[in-house]
Amino acid sequence: MDNKFTTMTPREIVAELDKYIIGQDSAKKSVAVALRNRYRRGLVEEKMRDEITPKNILMMGATGVGKTEIARRLAKLMEAPFVKVEATKFTEVGYVGRDVDSMVRDLVEAAVRITKQSRLDEKYSVAEDIAEEKILDAIAPARKKQGTGAQTLKGPFDFIMGNKDQQAPPPQQEEPDTRTDSEVELTREQVRQQLKDGLLDDQYIEVEVNDAPKQNQLDVGEGGMGIAIGNIFDAINPGGRKKRKKLKVKDARRILREEEAQNLIDMDQVTQEALENAEQNGIIFIDEIDKIASGGGYRSGADVSREGVQRDILPIVEGSVVNTKYGPVKTDHVLFIGAGAFHTAKPTDLIPELQGRFPIHVELENLTEEDFIQILTVPENALLKQHKALLETEGVTVTFADEAVREIARIAFLSNEQTENIGARRLHTVMELLLEDFAYDIPDAAEKEIVIDEAYVKTKFADTILADDMSRYIL
Repeated sequence: MDNKFTTMTPREIVAELDKYIIGQDSAKKSVAVALRNRYRRGLVEEKMRDEITPKNILMMGATGVGKTEIARRLAKLMEAPFVKVEATKFTEVGYVGRDVDSMVRDLVEAAVRITKQSRLDEKYSVAEDIAEEKILDAIAPARKKQGTGAQTLKGPFDFIMGNKDQQAPPPQQEEPDTRTDSEVELTREQVRQQLKDGLLDDQYIEVEVNDAPKQNQLDVGEGGMGIAIGNIFDAINPGGRKKRKKLKVKDARRILREEEAQNLIDMDQVTQEALENAEQNGIIFIDEIDKIASGGGYRSGADVSREGVQRDILPIVEGSVVNTKYGPVKTDHVLFIGAGAFHTAKPTDLIPELQGRFPIHVELENLTEEDFIQILTVPENALLKQHKALLETEGVTVTFADEAVREIARIAFLSNEQTENIGARRLHTVMELLLEDFAYDIPDAAEKEIVIDEAYVKTKFADTILADDMSRYIL
């Protein structure tokens, strides 16, 4: 499936990640090369293409250094199927919990969603015209042709419920339409122009829309197969159930456009493309993979279960066929990115077969005080920008002095050193405590401009950050 990744070089991919993630150049470089290799593989002759398998990546680093953020940004940046899963959610076969095949089913769901939305985007322009005609018919209906009388069609439920001999009620007599064709056409043109200009957006009209009942799904067997009870009745009544609804024109246009676009796409073709997209371009990010690692030697209790999860994941990473409700999916060319803090475990604690399936190891570095300063100010979603935007909604302008920013970074760094190192997440804690009083008083405060300086930051955290206690190093 063509997407913007096919035109982005590894340097450009890293440049996009740099807008949101500070440092960790080796991890971003490895991810960018792996993604570009997906595109390169598509250009290789078909005989060689099947032999080229993705080089899976294992990212190691403390919590809060950017492993999950890299995954999140990739998911937003790319248009290929992407799913992030937690290794701790899976259990060995025979235990209660999620089975490892569900990660592939989630990937296929993501692929179907992406492919379907892509096809809908192509049909929206046509669907917009059809929806406009329906709204036009509701506001300024065309002349009805004179007929011999309405014939009420019996639906399939009439035969099921034994109503096949029941007589249809006599049609009501309608007043004849005395308008001329030119008058009707002139009126419709005027209304059509008003619709285009948005003059009728808040007017209420009554339109016929699909009645979408809540889907009651029964899971049957393996592979995420299911039967939606509502779909059984839809199969009996192919036209679907309709209901008349009173809506504003702008809401009716949106609903009708979506319905008409849905009618214009071929879901069989969407499913086929989605399955191929998942197989060839899919990426699965397995977070907390260190939590299923078990050390060598004697194993008991939870270690046995952890090793079982690894052995269940192994065939999927190696390449196997997983049954989904859309059809079988091969995982041979899916790219897997594993990530974990590896505080208590090491990559060598994973079973050797699984280690071999993650040939590229990337170690993410702990964040420094300078990194914290950049995280606060440089990214497009920088933490200072977020808090400024939140307070501006109340009409209050907040300014952070350069010395105050440096002091915030120093406090976050010291907090990580003196307590538990939680990486950049410590900045969230510091910023919330720093601005807590302002955020509480703002609706009632008369002050509309706030300046945060170094002295205020030091005063706020005077009792929180203590001088390093050397006695803790003395036995």
